[in-house]
Amino acid sequence: MVKGAEGKRYLHEPKPGFIYVRKGGKYLGRIKAAPGTPDFDREYWEILTGKTHAAKTSWSALIASYRASDRWLNLKPSTRSTYERVLVYILEKNGRKDMTRLHRKDVIAAQNANRHKPKFANDIPAIMSVLCEHAIDIGWISANPAKGVRKMPIPKERQRPHVPWTDEAVATFRAEANHRARLIFEIGIGSVQRPADWVKFNWGDYDGRNLSLSQSKTSKSLVLPCDDNLKAALASEIERLGVTPHPSRPILIGEHGHRLTKSGMGQIMRRERRRLGLMVHDQHALRYRGVMELAWAGCDDDEIMSYSGHDTKEMVIKYAGLARQIMRATTAAEKRRLWAST
Repeated sequence: MVKGAEGKRYLHEPKPGFIYVRKGGKYLGRIKAAPGTPDFDREYWEILTGKTHAAKTSWSALIASYRASDRWLNLKPSTRSTYERVLVYILEKNGRKDMTRLHRKDVIAAQNANRHKPKFANDIPAIMSVLCEHAIDIGWISANPAKGVRKMPIPKERQRPHVPWTDEAVATFRAEANHRARLIFEIGIGSVQRPADWVKFNWGDYDGRNLSLSQSKTSKSLVLPCDDNLKAALASEIERLGVTPHPSRPILIGEHGHRLTKSGMGQIMRRERRRLGLMVHDQHALRYRGVMELAWAGCDDDEIMSYSGHDTKEMVIKYAGLARQIMRATTAAEKRRLWAST
């Protein structure tokens, strides 16, 4: 008889430490908890009856409470999308388990189990920490076991920098891309915004000269003067539609007339980039191309930030700096040519 298993007649231990519930000659399941503990008793009856008891302090209950809190409701849509992937993962793996039994080693184990997806792996402890802070707020736990878990380094081969679009790549895309991809392309460069905001534009946001936007990530309200290429692309789209679009109609629509999603937009752009041999330049890099064009036009960092909506100068300096280096190098090369010819 298994020690600490009084009153449980269907236990079977074929070898030390491996305890099963066996009834009618069939193994119904293995009990992983230590004999004599409340968890052992719970697992036994759950396996025997086929009923699973969800703890009152389960992960699913915590996530439901979190989703009703200001912590969740105040998140930006783009941030919610990142959180949602981890929340679904937690629910699938541990939804009915008692979260108050969480230990730091459990958080690290979940991170390590996803090390083949470094970004997602690093999102797990970060978002579990947020959930634990909420659990502290509602009195379930007193300390946060997920806080301070170190990030997993992303291998250099997995770090893919956004390669700014070259003049040649821009010219090729403008000349050969299909109309939907071309419109996406011009909105990307012309608006100098993040891809998540491109799909938000409605025709009512365009007054013939400017596009108006409240950024998803920062909530900044921007009025964006359109360059000639973007104006031409928008005019071409209106001509193609054959009618003046209703103000509430999205500018970027899918094949069935619905607002284009970010993922759907990405699929369109990937197909065209692959067809045109431009896979090295991704769609997010169109924003960087827009920053570079503003720098080439002589804009300073503050002017560029008023257009792009960046919160800090770090990314502006990175891409505007590259554009300015190209300008200086071009000037230097011309001076060198003139010197060599004398």
